[in-house]
Formats: sequence, structure tokens, C-alpha cells
Amino acid sequence: MSVHDLETPSVLIDLDRMERNITRMQERCNELGLAFRPHTKTHKIPDIARMQLEAGAVGIACQKVSEAEVFTSAGINDIQIPYNIVGAQKTARLADLALYNRITVSADHPAVIAGLAEAARANEMAIRVMVDLATDIQRTGAPLDDVVDLAKRIDADENLHFAGLLVYPSNVTMRPAIQEALARLNEAGIGVDTVSGGGSGAALHAHEVPELTELRVGTYLFNDWSSVSKGWCSLDDCAMTVLATVVSRPTPDRVILDSGSKTLAADRWDNLHGYIVEYPEARIYQLSEEHAHCDFSACTARPDIGERVHVIPVHTCVVTNLHDVIYGVRGETVEVSWPVAARGRVW
Repeated sequence: MSVHDLETPSVLIDLDRMERNITRMQERCNELGLAFRPHTKTHKIPDIARMQLEAGAVGIACQKVSEAEVFTSAGINDIQIPYNIVGAQKTARLADLALYNRITVSADHPAVIAGLAEAARANEMAIRVMVDLATDIQRTGAPLDDVVDLAKRIDADENLHFAGLLVYPSNVTMRPAIQEALARLNEAGIGVDTVSGGGSGAALHAHEVPELTELRVGTYLFNDWSSVSKGWCSLDDCAMTVLATVVSRPTPDRVILDSGSKTLAADRWDNLHGYIVEYPEARIYQLSEEHAHCDFSACTARPDIGERVHVIPVHTCVVTNLHDVIYGVRGETVEVSWPVAARGRVW
């Protein structure tokens, strides 16, 4: 099939670029002596996870239990869920997964640990739990002063196994806190299996945080406009584009594409909703549900109605989750159509 046979909007993955990104990140982790655990929330597709594992990854990371269920059903058995799993229904499903697979989760509070222990006890088994250390982004994560207490709670419970320390993002600024946490755990006589870091930007500086033993990265696979803007990659590293069609030109400078927020997602970077490859000076300044509003006033040329363009989205992970299928292409040939198997698995 040719890309010209596809309806728009469609999500295209440049296979050459994706394969290069897989190889490059795996080689970097190998050079640093880091176990690599790619995060599947970027692609949500078991076939792509297998490519990452075949390249040398030790396992994968998923963000939610339902997402992990898709990958274990596909035969992928070493999964980390760097997330607080809370509630009896979710922890019961997690325990069921951990009966037959190597599942590791994170926790940042005694209440989370107690819930995991109760679920594991009901199944007469043990769940691997890492302590999530707070970082500058002020999302989840335990304060440094709570790390030893949480680790002791996990370590003392016969139905839990303390699996180490988890940090996101593992930026260089976090190194003093990581060092202090490890020193306190060592002083308390608690061994640390793994120090797991994450973040596409953090991956560029992982060599400056030698305490890390593992790296979790997702966006590197496809890359996106925010990654380019932050200096994490170049345009040539962006494997994902959205193929869109010009459906209206109401004024000489205003162009409308058929790729709105239901296609590109609502994320913005520097007040833009994406980058049009064929018209670099154009600005996607607004999205409605089915329309991308573009300003072409800075462009010397204008597209005709019916013309197709390629848009590099701002946030690739969200775009994947909006689509039933994404297409792997090489040149103008569609080599593979991937159903997004874990689409919508957010619970």
C-alpha cells in the first residue's frame, strides 16, 4: 500500500528513523552500563515493544495496570509500573498479574504500601515495590526524609519485596538527593536492587548520575516537536508525523487542516500545536475538534486545497492514544499497520 492510499488524518511512523532511535538509545545505555526499560506509553503496541526487547531492553515500563495487562497478554513478562496503584480493585488485578509475571510498582506513602500488601496477602504471594523519590516537578514522590521509613515498611512485610529507588525525572539536579537516599538506606541496612531513573531529557545526562542502574524512556522512540524545541533531538530524529489535508483557505494567510484536537491532541509548545514539515514558517496557532487553524503569513508559498502535509505533533504519546491504528512507512510504502492495542487503557 502507498501512503497516498491512506485517508487523512493518519499517523505515520518513519520506520528507518524509529529503528535508528531504538538502536541509538540502546547503545547509549549499553555504553553506560545501564539496564534499559523503554516506556510503552509512547506507542502502546506489543510488536514495537518486542523490537525494543530484541534490541537489548531488559523489560518494559507501563503507566497503568490495564496497560500492563495488554502487554502480559502478548507474552511480555517483565514490567515496571512507576505509579501508585490505589484501590482494592486495581491492587487485586495487579496481584493477579504478579502471580505469573515479574511486576514491579512504586509507592510514595504508607497507605499505598498497605494496599499493595493486602492484595499480595490475599494471593499468598509477594509484590515488588520501589520507593518513589520526590523531584522538582512536584508530582508524585516521597520526601527524602520518608524514604527509609517507607523502605522499612516494604522490607518488613512478608508479602512485599523492596525493589529499590525510583526517580522521575532523574535530572542531574536530583543527584544529591539520590546519593543521600542511598546513604540513609545503607546506614539502615537496607539493600537496594535498582535505582531507576527516567525522562528523555534526563537520558542525555545519565552519565552524570552514576548512581542510576536503570533508565526508563519513552518519547525517544518517535520524538516530537517539544523534544526538538528542548534540544533533545533534531527534526531528522522525529519518526512520527500526522498526514493531514488542507480542507479550507478562508483568507490568503489562514489555512485549515483536517487534524484538530481529536488528532493532534491539545498540547502546545511555544504557543504552537505542531510543526508543518513542508512549511516550516507556518504556525498551527489553534485547534478545534476537527480543524487545525494555521497562519501562513510568514510563508512565501501557500498550499492548495486538497494538498497533503506532514505535521510533527507536540506530544507524541498523547497522539498515539487518540488513534486506533498507526502506520509504519518506509519512503512512500506502508509496510505495516499497527492496531494501538493499549489505546484508552488509562485505569
